Amino acid sequence: PILKASPNSRSRTAHSPGQAPVAVVMISLNEAHNMADVLDNVAGWAQEVFLVDSFSADNTVDIALSRGVHVVQRKFGGFGEQWNYALDELPITAPWTMKLDPDERITPALKTAIEAAVAQDKHDALYVQRRLWFLGEPLHVRQTLLRLWRTGSCRFSDVTVNEHPIVEGRELVLTGDLEHHDSPGLDHWSDKQDRYTTAEAAAQFRGDKLSGTPRLLGTALERRMWLKAIYSRLPFRHQLMFIYCLIGQGAWRAGRTGITWARMRAQLYRTIEDKTAEMKRLGHAVEAPPPRTGPPHPDAVQADVDAKGRK
Repeated sequence: PILKASPNSRSRTAHSPGQAPVAVVMISLNEAHNMADVLDNVAGWAQEVFLVDSFSADNTVDIALSRGVHVVQRKFGGFGEQWNYALDELPITAPWTMKLDPDERITPALKTAIEAAVAQDKHDALYVQRRLWFLGEPLHVRQTLLRLWRTGSCRFSDVTVNEHPIVEGRELVLTGDLEHHDSPGLDHWSDKQDRYTTAEAAAQFRGDKLSGTPRLLGTALERRMWLKAIYSRLPFRHQLMFIYCLIGQGAWRAGRTGITWARMRAQLYRTIEDKTAEMKRLGHAVEAPPPRTGPPHPDAVQADVDAKGRK
């Protein structure tokens, strides 16, 4: 069973046989369609599981609570801020912390690799290979992402979108896949990306800081930030992005599904540019309509309420 930590506990606790000494942490908003599967995926493996929910209107919290997850509800103020709250305030007792999204699944091979790495105790930051799934089919597209670190050693870049964990120390890239089951259908994907592109365009309009320093010869994160900083000045950038997604990342191997993914992925960057241009013309940032939210759940910890019950 998934262990539930006491809200006031900060001490280290031993993990049970068959468990990894890992605290899985997720944030959510209306993720009921994913919650049962992701919790089944880590049940009996993770030492403890935490969820920071932004007042879901569906039964996300009910599903999590029914499986013994420690749930905190908190108003969403940006991905970086929400993750930093989670790392600062959750009563994590496991020696390792893992960031997991509700639409991700840890494969048995990756679980084995994580267990071996934390047992060796030679590294401070563990990277995983995330394999993308799109419309229910696996793509031959993988991303190397930092997802595990020694508890207390990580901070997230304080940005509205595209947050990145920042950890100093010895790094290791693990074998085995982390599956990313991105959106059950095109309508869901389009709605999610419409909100993302609006948030990204608003950040660019405001001139918000990037998640890292742009450097061509820097770290993987710094190289991504360098490309992001110069992308709008590249000729034929959207065509090149489509070719990169289709051929460079190998999406073509998934047939029509891969072609659709590459086309829509490239379109995201065009949409961000168009929305940014609209905001410049209007002279102000445009925010996406607020998402559907519900009332505080009576059985979840309320982060925005003090000891006397005041907002």
